[in-house]
Amino acid sequence: MTNLPSAFWLVPVASVVALSMAYYFFRSMMAADEGTPRMREIASYVRSGAMSYLKQQYKVVTIVFVVLAIVFAFMAYVLKWQNPWVPFAFLTGGFFSGLAGFFGMKTATYASARTANAARKSLDGGLRIAFRSGAVMGLTVVGLGLLDIAGWFFALSFVYHGDSFALITITTTMLTFGMGASTQALFARVGGGIYTKAADVGADIVGKVEADIPEDDPRNPATIADNVGDNVGDVAGMGADLYESYCGSILSTAALGATAFAMSGDMQMKAVIAPMLIAAVGVFLSVIGIYLVRTKEGATMRDLLRSLSVGTNVSALLIAAATFGILYFLGIDNWLGLSFSVITGLAAGVIIGQATEYYTSHSYKPTQKISEAGLTGSATVIIKGIGTGMISTCIPVITIGVAIMLSYLCANGFDMAMSAEALSKGLYGIGIAAVGMLSTLGITLATDAYGPIADNAGGNAEMSELGEEVRHRTDALDALGNTTAATGKGFAIGSAALTALALLASYIEEVKIAMERAGATLTNLKGEVINAADATIPDFMNYFQVNLMNPRVLVGAFIGAMAAFLFCGLTMEAVGRAAQKMVEEVRRQFREIKGILEGKATPDYGSCVEISTRAAQHEMIFPSLLAIAIPIVVGIVLGVAGVLGLLVGGLAGGFTLAIFMANAGGAWDNAKKMVEEGNFGGKGSFAHKATIVGDTVGDPFKDTSGPSLNILIKLMSMVSIVMAGLTIAFS
Repeated sequence: MTNLPSAFWLVPVASVVALSMAYYFFRSMMAADEGTPRMREIASYVRSGAMSYLKQQYKVVTIVFVVLAIVFAFMAYVLKWQNPWVPFAFLTGGFFSGLAGFFGMKTATYASARTANAARKSLDGGLRIAFRSGAVMGLTVVGLGLLDIAGWFFALSFVYHGDSFALITITTTMLTFGMGASTQALFARVGGGIYTKAADVGADIVGKVEADIPEDDPRNPATIADNVGDNVGDVAGMGADLYESYCGSILSTAALGATAFAMSGDMQMKAVIAPMLIAAVGVFLSVIGIYLVRTKEGATMRDLLRSLSVGTNVSALLIAAATFGILYFLGIDNWLGLSFSVITGLAAGVIIGQATEYYTSHSYKPTQKISEAGLTGSATVIIKGIGTGMISTCIPVITIGVAIMLSYLCANGFDMAMSAEALSKGLYGIGIAAVGMLSTLGITLATDAYGPIADNAGGNAEMSELGEEVRHRTDALDALGNTTAATGKGFAIGSAALTALALLASYIEEVKIAMERAGATLTNLKGEVINAADATIPDFMNYFQVNLMNPRVLVGAFIGAMAAFLFCGLTMEAVGRAAQKMVEEVRRQFREIKGILEGKATPDYGSCVEISTRAAQHEMIFPSLLAIAIPIVVGIVLGVAGVLGLLVGGLAGGFTLAIFMANAGGAWDNAKKMVEEGNFGGKGSFAHKATIVGDTVGDPFKDTSGPSLNILIKLMSMVSIVMAGLTIAFS
């Protein structure tokens, strides 16, 4: 086991290349001119507020992590319910996830003014700085993810060695650092989402609707808090989110490979490192795609979308071709079928991205119809947006369903008999499809992190009074960012669905290990008493009565679906409470600080930043801890069958609800942008105010509750895996 294949060393090399390129893009961005003294001043306000928030968030998260690590240590060293490496793996997962978010946000807060300044000269200049700054986030996530994976795999290979079961132990142990990443990601997403939407909703309601002043107007006290929120929610939050998706897909697939090929000698090691190698090659191809993104002056929205599509699609095509070479080089069984499983995942990601773009970009009819609905009032805007969001779930759900079936069948040689071996290899195919979808995350995440940078650039241009032409360019970049952000959220949710399904199978393996550790046995399908480690998946499902006639499974499924709605309700209400405080503060300043609306007095930006920070820290704790508590309670009360029902119900309900909320919110946002471009009466018109109301409703949909759901469904899986020993102890 200590003699790792030479191909494995490509993984740490790729991580170093990713981090080196991220540093290079960061230094290139920092070398650009930040603009006028006023532009620098505004950027410093945003940067200071963002770092202050992140500092407070990390204090809260650190306390939670220390408590959970102590609990895991007690379970591992005293009760012997877990592997002794679990507490340490948990902490490193959370640390690297937080670090990825920190680096991304630091870059974004330095890039916004430089993007606005570059836009004073050309649209392409602004796009290039914003996009390559977003690429810092993407490359940092994949670089740190691969570094963490390679480090743990190398270290554990020296600790565990001998038989085929060693690789199963190693990969399931590594899965537990996914819980650390998921926990950190949920806090980052929920806290950041509450912060940004409290500021955004407050700024829109009082500023744009009541005071009739433009977006990002310096007279609005909530403007700086709004710009800070874009970074803490859509950069730090998204970075932590996709870090855990990326690592979770690789680790769950490696664990499935160790099980599926446990009796195949050297083939087991090849199956374990295959997802790592695909992700590693994806780093190099993402860098190529990043360099292909550019545009021309006067580009339309479709031209800008096409510019980003060139980079992402070229990277996807190259990794599709490279996958055949990687799996062939490894000599893995059914390498051709597994290659098509990877392509299935890639294709699913592209289709979900294109569907999201269609339903959220104002270049297409669905969003245009929402803008038109503004002519008859805010109620019709909201009704049309909800309907569009619901309809938009159809294509992603069908796409994921087809991807699951195709990747399963390609990996097991189209064996429809569902034998134990075919089932294990088919599940491995689903896992490797998730890896394929996320293999070019370096550039995919760049398109998402680009959005808040462009948004902040527009805010800086408005507050610095750079002129109509510059504002027109930054508006074009911002509108593009709204679409890429929506596309990124759809992509993240789609990858979460495949990853969560792979984690379901990994949960079964972890339960088997927990039973083996406890000395428990089970009865197989032939009625023979066997060790848990020797049980196949059908044996396992039969023993625990995991079928639709078992009320424990059904109750678990209902609780899983309910958890998604409960979580959304809690986070939506949290945004509402925080936004109320923001509205009251902005109204107070307009009332008490004379001369603000005339531009003769400076608003108290700091008080609004403080309100959002306090609200986010307070409101994020209960929903996040609830996501951890639900799988534990279900495991104790309903056992293994109930947990599997919970995870299936949470996956089905959470995935569909997340797509609906993200797309409805994105469509409302771009419908407002379309009116602001001069359509249906333009800024200040009846339709404009109606679409502002729709956008305000959609803000927590797309930036708080919706994006948090994909973390929720994976975190519940991760918690179930880590707490498998506890579940078995009470079964």
